[in-house]
This record gives sequence, C-alpha cells and structure tokens, in this order.
Amino acid sequence: MQRDLADRLIDADTLARLTELADLDPLLVVDDFTEPAAAAALREAEVIVSSWGCPPLDEAVLAAAPQLRAVIHAAGSVKHHITDACWQRGLQVTSAAWANALPVAEYTVAAVLFANKQLFRIREDYRARRAAHDWQSAYADTGNYRRTVGVIGASRIGRRVIELLRPHDLDLLLHDPYVTADEAEALGTRAVGLDELCAAADVVSVHAPELAETHHLIDARRLALMRDGATLINTSRGSLIDQEALLAELLPGRLSAVLDVTVPEVLPADSPLYELPNVVLTPHVAGSLGGELHRMAAAAADELARYAAGRPFAHPVLPQEISTSA
Repeated sequence: MQRDLADRLIDADTLARLTELADLDPLLVVDDFTEPAAAAALREAEVIVSSWGCPPLDEAVLAAAPQLRAVIHAAGSVKHHITDACWQRGLQVTSAAWANALPVAEYTVAAVLFANKQLFRIREDYRARRAAHDWQSAYADTGNYRRTVGVIGASRIGRRVIELLRPHDLDLLLHDPYVTADEAEALGTRAVGLDELCAAADVVSVHAPELAETHHLIDARRLALMRDGATLINTSRGSLIDQEALLAELLPGRLSAVLDVTVPEVLPADSPLYELPNVVLTPHVAGSLGGELHRMAAAAADELARYAAGRPFAHPVLPQEISTSA
C-alpha cells in the first residue's frame, strides 16, 4: 500500500490483532515489490494485506511469492492490483468494499435530504438577504415528504442508500439492468428504465460502476429529461456523467448537483464548478476518511482471522464479478 497510508489506516488495536494472527512485521510497508526488503518478504508470504497504492500482482510478482495463497484488501476495488495471474494461481481474494461503501452511502443520504430541503439554495438566499423573509411562501415546493429519489445502480453503495432512505417518506426508484422488478420491490424500490428515472426524480443519485458501457451514462439527453430544480448526485466516478453537458444545465441554474467525483479528478482552478451556488463540490471524500479508515483495517483483520481458522472469507471477491463491479 502507499507508505504513508498504513499509520492512518491501521489503529493500535487492529495492528495488535494483526500481529497476533500472523507473523507480520508492522514496520514493513511495501509500495514496490522489487525492493530487497519486499522481495525477501514475498518469498515467505502466505497472505498479503493490501490497500490503496498496492502495485499489480502480476506474473513476475507471483513467481517471486511461491507460498502466496490469499490477498486481503483493506480498501474497495481490487481491479488495480488483482490481475488474471492471481485468478490463474487460484488465490483467495477479499475486499473491504462493503466497509468503504458505508460512508459513501451516508454522504449520499445526507446529500439527498439536504437537496430536497433546498438547504444550499436557502443558505445563499439567507446570506444575501440578511433579513426576515417569508420563507414558507418562498420555498413552498421544498421538503422531503413524498419526493422521488432515483438510484442508479444496485451496488453495495446503492443498496445501502436505499436501505437508509427507506424510513423516510420518499418514493424510491431504481435502475439497474441486472435487477428484476421483483428484486427491486424486495429492496423497497420500483424498477424503472433510466430515462423514466431521470424524468421522474427530484434527486438522481449515481452508484453504477465505471465500465465502458457506463461512460457518459448520464448524457445531455438524459440531463434534459430531468425536471427543473432537480439535483444530480455523483459519488461513483466522474466519467459516468457528461460533465460539459451537466455544466450547461448548472450555469443557468436549471439543475443542481452534488459532485464528489469529476473529470479530471482535480478540476482546473478556473472551473465554474468551484463557484456555482447550486453545486456542492467535494474532493472524492465520500468514501472512508479520517477515522473511517480504521473500519476497513478492522475488516481486514476479521478476514485474516477467518483465514487463520481455515474458514472462508466473509466478503470474497470472485473473478466472475469483476467485469460488472467497481
């Protein structure tokens, strides 16, 4: 993993647990498998605990790790380092994607409730007025009661968002080509086509994976379908939205947006998205941040305990799932 990540990721309690479960050097954090210390560790390693910044485990790395049997990823997606060679070796792989999904879902739900309440618009209005005002009349169409929220993608995050939104008086729509109408109903949503979702929802929240077929999934045509005053939330990947087309809808104020991801990941300093009052822009922080990192490390320790006891992983990553996952 990234060398400066370990101290932030693994708290003292989890580090103690890891060292109890395995013969582990807590000072050895590797971001280059060709370094002498890394190469020496690979020769003896049965399990790799990885996180963000892990180099690819390709054929050369696996050849240098003859005893390697499992990879426990204390982060989300494994696409960056788990290669075909890992599956050919028959490695067991697990990920803390479920743990990283929790704060993303919490961020999203907060954004949904704030968006329907029009809090950011009201904040700007109040800041400009600095005086008493008939807010009930001015915002008679606001609030969360009986609003429609469209969730795109029944991913781990999408499902957790639905679960957290269910207690509210909202109409929940779901678009996911892999989820049947009955499955959507069991989740507490109604399955609809993507165009219908965009046209009907007061808030559209994107939780689909970044795949070739999801590039610009929300394009100019679908943005035009969204009702006036609707809000688009993206905590997935910036490429899923045609950002130029979105900007064209945001500049006149027809739509609002909550964007945790963009293209590029750090926008140019002169991007209008930094300044627009109808945009909440954050730097890809919806996922685990600060103390939330410790949950992923604890999840990795749980999986290591299962492995040490000869039990299957609770959250395995399967090769057949990779093509449709984040």
